[in-house]
Amino acid sequence: MNRINVYEARARLSHYLARVEGGETFVICRRDVPIAEIRPLPKRPRELRPIGIDRGMQVPASFFEPRPGDD
Repeated sequence: MNRINVYEARARLSHYLARVEGGETFVICRRDVPIAEIRPLPKRPRELRPIGIDRGMQVPASFFEPRPGDD
């Protein structure tokens, strides 16, 4: 775990975020006292849409009729 001070974190935030994306963790310190930790979030698998989510849904016959005013 790497330690950086607040000034350095603010000055080079993009640099440290790129390293976090690479898997590194940083502790941000103010006057050598840890105040925050920046670490990568766990990867979550993309949720697939369930099959059959609309099971039982019925489309009324009026759905296919022209709307009033459509000529």
